[in-house]
Formats: sequence, structure tokens, C-alpha cells
Amino acid sequence: MNDPISDMLTRIRNATRALHPTADLPHSRMKENIATILKQEGYIADFAVEAGVPRKLKLKLKYQGRKSVIEGLERVSTPGLRRYLGATEMPRVHGGLGVAIVTTSEGVMTGAQARKKNIGGELICYVW
Repeated sequence: MNDPISDMLTRIRNATRALHPTADLPHSRMKENIATILKQEGYIADFAVEAGVPRKLKLKLKYQGRKSVIEGLERVSTPGLRRYLGATEMPRVHGGLGVAIVTTSEGVMTGAQARKKNIGGELICYVW
């Protein structure tokens, strides 16, 4: 697998379209940090790291009736074309209704947090 973050987003997208209660994916620290942001922003209900070899990340998805809270996911920076932005260039996703996830020198955070701390970084994905 060349792009594990894209695989994570695709698994979440497929699980929400099929109305699955959870999405299981291989664990990494980057994916765990992204899941933390998704939980803080209210896009997923919860997540857990399941012990074992190999470790798994289990996301509990959130729905409003029969509609997923996550309407869309878009990978921005890919292994073939990295996209780096300065603090002043951080985008607002869907007029502020979505969130941009950025990896910076201070860790993974939302675009709004990076703008507030005045630091730039690699734009990972958009979630709305």
C-alpha cells in the first residue's frame, strides 16, 4: 500500500455509505492522530486501539438517522504531490463548515488551530 492515509479515508467513506456502525483499519500514530481530530470535531463517535499483532484502529461512526455526519472526505497532499501551506494560506473548508487536517512541526491539528498558532505545514485532507 502506497498511501495509508488515503486508504483510511476510503475505508471511512465506504463504511459510512454502507451504514456500518464501525470501521476497522490498520493502526499507525498518524491515523490515530487523525481519528483524535475527527472525534474532537464531532465527525466520529469514538475510536479505540485494539491490542494484538498487528494493532487495529476501530472507529465508531456517527449518524443522524440514516445519514452519516461525514458528508465528504478528500485527500489533498499525496505521496506523489505533497502540498505545503503557510499559516496565512490555510483554507476554510466549505465556508467554515468543514475542517482541514494539517500536520505541522507541533503535531497533527486542524487548519484553524494552525492558523491561530501561526504555523504552516502539510495539508493532509479535508473533511466536511
